[in-house]
Amino acid sequence: MAALSIGTCFYQSGVPKRVWVAGAVCSVLPDLDVIGFRFGIRYGDFWGHRGFTHSLVFAAVIAGAAMIIGFRRGAPNMGRVPLFSYLFLATASHGVLDAMTNGGLGVAFFSPFDNSRYFLPWRPIRVSPIAITRFFSPRGYAILQSELLWIWLPAGLFAVLVLMLRRAAVKGSVATATNQP
Repeated sequence: MAALSIGTCFYQSGVPKRVWVAGAVCSVLPDLDVIGFRFGIRYGDFWGHRGFTHSLVFAAVIAGAAMIIGFRRGAPNMGRVPLFSYLFLATASHGVLDAMTNGGLGVAFFSPFDNSRYFLPWRPIRVSPIAITRFFSPRGYAILQSELLWIWLPAGLFAVLVLMLRRAAVKGSVATATNQP
């Protein structure tokens, strides 16, 4: 939801749907780090959960890789800088939202330069369980409610606000153009 909401800032008519799909995929890629638990990587390690894969450097690497793999020639009706920016922000949004949770060890935003973990000062989001089977429980329902309230609702409101501002800007520019002598 966060990636699609961010996408409203970059939306142009004629941009292929695969751009928005790529943003959504980028936004979940940081959690691939949970695979490390199977290989004995500890939570607080460089490759641990919410470590390097949640960093700003990782977001830039993923955005660059997505550009090379899926958008070598860019995307119709979207410049390369806006496309990279969207993919970067979609990926980075994952770490920002994780830093707003009430559990875990924090997020290594500045890895690989600094593996310190950080939380944001405001942490209203209930931390999700790592095992998907735990979602099907009363705790999982409470987490879903928390995410609807603190992620989905604000993301939806942000998207509506951006779309309203864009529509008002278009109407304003049309009104200005029609008043020109």
